[in-house]
Amino acid sequence: MGCGPQNPHGLQLMVYRSGDTVYADVTFDERHIGAPGLAHGGAIAAACDDVLGFALWIAGAPAVTRSLTVEYLQPVMLHRSHRITAHIATREGRVLHIGATGTDPEGTTRFTAKAVFVVVTADHFAAYGDVAAFEHLLRRLGDNGAPSDPES
Repeated sequence: MGCGPQNPHGLQLMVYRSGDTVYADVTFDERHIGAPGLAHGGAIAAACDDVLGFALWIAGAPAVTRSLTVEYLQPVMLHRSHRITAHIATREGRVLHIGATGTDPEGTTRFTAKAVFVVVTADHFAAYGDVAAFEHLLRRLGDNGAPSDPES
């Protein structure tokens, strides 16, 4: 839904790591419309959940979302790029608190998000389906193998 290229209706996010943050640029279009000219809050939340989840490259462990809160501060217009930047705020054992901001090209924060993730093992995913399709992602988590920042 968020970053998978196989879903033509997905967000097609490309997520990068820069130090202790991850980020992605997203442009919502008519597939993600809420009110006329504006992105649907659910599409914004999905993008946030995906980018927040990529902060797991920093943690070096797979985890699942326990809770997600999005604060919609300003309207999010269609056909404009927005950068979502996420970082791990705190870690308490298996619990990760991750925060993110969504800004437009002028630097206006349009939305913020925070989530709680719980670290799990690969066995958690195997209980629900075939993990072969994303085993390479699990290995990359262990290597902190995020694509590096193309802007540096």
